[in-house]
Order: sequence, then C-alpha cells, then structure tokens
Amino acid sequence: MFGAHRARGHATMGTMATTLTGRQVAELAPDGWVLVGDGLRTCVVTGGFAAGLALVDAVGAAAEQADHHPDLDLRWGHVDVRLWSHDAGGVTQRDVELARTVSALASDAGLTLTVAGLQSLELALDTPDAARVLPFWEAFLAYRRPEGGQDVRDVAGRLPPVWFQESGAGEPRQRWHLDVWVDPGEVRGRIEAAVAAGGRVVDDSQAPAFWVLADADGNRSCLCTWQDREGEEGA
Repeated sequence: MFGAHRARGHATMGTMATTLTGRQVAELAPDGWVLVGDGLRTCVVTGGFAAGLALVDAVGAAAEQADHHPDLDLRWGHVDVRLWSHDAGGVTQRDVELARTVSALASDAGLTLTVAGLQSLELALDTPDAARVLPFWEAFLAYRRPEGGQDVRDVAGRLPPVWFQESGAGEPRQRWHLDVWVDPGEVRGRIEAAVAAGGRVVDDSQAPAFWVLADADGNRSCLCTWQDREGEEGA
C-alpha cells in the first residue's frame, strides 16, 4: 500500500528517556518551533554571519551545561536548530527544555524564530522484499541500519534516510517516492500550490498523517505530518 508510513513511537523501552507524542510536543514546545519527521526544529533569523556565530556559541555553552546537544546549521542570515534525543529515538522533555533555552537566547540577542519552509526529507523505495534489497543500499550508500529498523541512515546525519515500503509483488508500483515532512499548518497551502502546478491529490484517506500527491506523469510522493499517528489522540 502506497503511503503506509511508519508510526512514530512514543515510548522506548530500555532507554533513559521517554519520547513525547506529536500532540504533546505541539502543546509543550515554545512558539517558533515545529515537529517534523527528523525532530523539533526552528530557524533563527540572524541577518548576518556574526550574529549567527554568536548565537551558536551561546547555544553551545547552554547545551554543554545541559549535557544535551542540538544539531546546528550556521548559514549567512540564519541558524537552523534541530533537537532530537538519540538515546530515546525521538523528541523528549529534554528537547522541549532546550528549545525554550534557545528561544530565550535568541530573544536576548534580538533575533526572531520562524518555522516557515522548515521540512525534512525521506526517500522511500517500494519493494515486495525489503530484506533482499536493504543490504545493498546499506553498502552502496555507506549507511547503517538502526537495530531493528526498516531503514538505513547516514551515520553523520547529513543526508536523507532511506526506508523500504512494502508493496505487493504483482501490483504496479513506482520504485521511488519522496516523503516530505512539514508543519501541519503548511500542508493546505502546499497541496494547493502543487495542484495549481499541474498535480493532483491521489489519496487523502490517511490525512492528516499523510496525503499522496502525483505530478502530471503520475509520479507519487507524500506530504507527512506528526498528526493522527499511532498513539495520537486525533488530529
């Protein structure tokens, strides 16, 4: 079945922390942060490199004190911040607390936060036999498969993960499709723009977890959100 996306768990046994559901993250996270597929994220608008570097220094010091470290991407004009608890395999209360710290540091520096345009990208391969092809892609990409996972991931976290979607051996399928995780508030505008550009909505039966869209040639991809997934109480 196309678009049968993985559920995001909200408890991990044997770890030091418990992950939060998407709804909990949405309720607890400060303004200017959004949960997408790979973590809790924001973009701090700096207007220049020096201000961004100063913010990175301040966030780094706070992260060291908290013993919990974000991913920081410093660019001219903005700093992207991503929070994720690797020991728990999801977003935890520690991430929410560090998000509040980052927001306070940005505010003290006179900087603003935005979630406009923030998204994460996954590659999905339709296959009737993931076990047969997964080892090839792990080796070819020099990725690693998480223990018990159905995907392979860049060890450094720089490149998109690849996961393997079950499809029937005899059913027509598109070999590759994109899973694009976005802020739930951006979905409607993104769909409208895609349809206006010649695309169409193929399946919205799993919304708001994901919508399947196709281009004029029928190539399908999905817009995904945290909403209405396993463990969530409604959209």
